[in-house]
Amino acid sequence: MADVKNPPLTPELYAYVLAHNPPLDPVQRALVETTHALFPADAIKQVPEEQSALLAFLVRLTGARRILEVGTFTGLSALAMAQALPDGGKLLTLDISEEWTAHAREAWAKAGVADRVELRIGPALDSLRALPAEPHLDLAFLDANKDGYIGYWEEIVPRLRPGGLLAVDNVLFSGQVADPSVTAGPGMDVRVFNEHVAADGRMESVMLTVADGLTLARRIA
Repeated sequence: MADVKNPPLTPELYAYVLAHNPPLDPVQRALVETTHALFPADAIKQVPEEQSALLAFLVRLTGARRILEVGTFTGLSALAMAQALPDGGKLLTLDISEEWTAHAREAWAKAGVADRVELRIGPALDSLRALPAEPHLDLAFLDANKDGYIGYWEEIVPRLRPGGLLAVDNVLFSGQVADPSVTAGPGMDVRVFNEHVAADGRMESVMLTVADGLTLARRIA
């Protein structure tokens, strides 16, 4: 068994990490605060501060111009990625909630990136299947209902350009993926999904212990 080199993420260490990452800008900070105030039971769905910075970094690193997001919630991840897009870049984000995404729309407008973002409300599989079938996406971010992950993956991968990047959130699901007592529910859904990813010869992937687990996968075939 490999040695565990990850230090325990204490509140003090987490504060240190945030202090050495790009800070949230005023619009991002206000969106985080609004989300926690209005949706305290669901605020865990929002990407953490350091992950929003990572997503923006990946957009700039890859030079992505065509981005897809599955799972908008209140829009922090879409906001961070849209702000990192070059001129002419576009982000399509999919969700089923008008209530949550109303706050996303407001934040995108305040940040001046509303013209870069298209929101489609409805079942994500339907929206994905309505997209052009040919490879055209530079980057995709998947952070939605876990029982749909495999279906979303199968619709996204063929639409990624060669070398395109797919980031998938919550792949550790609070450690449930490695707990043999978990045999049903979203933890089990994610475990099955992770095996599906590992066996997909079209993609080169790496699983990271970022936040609740983040898989980065690059299309190679």
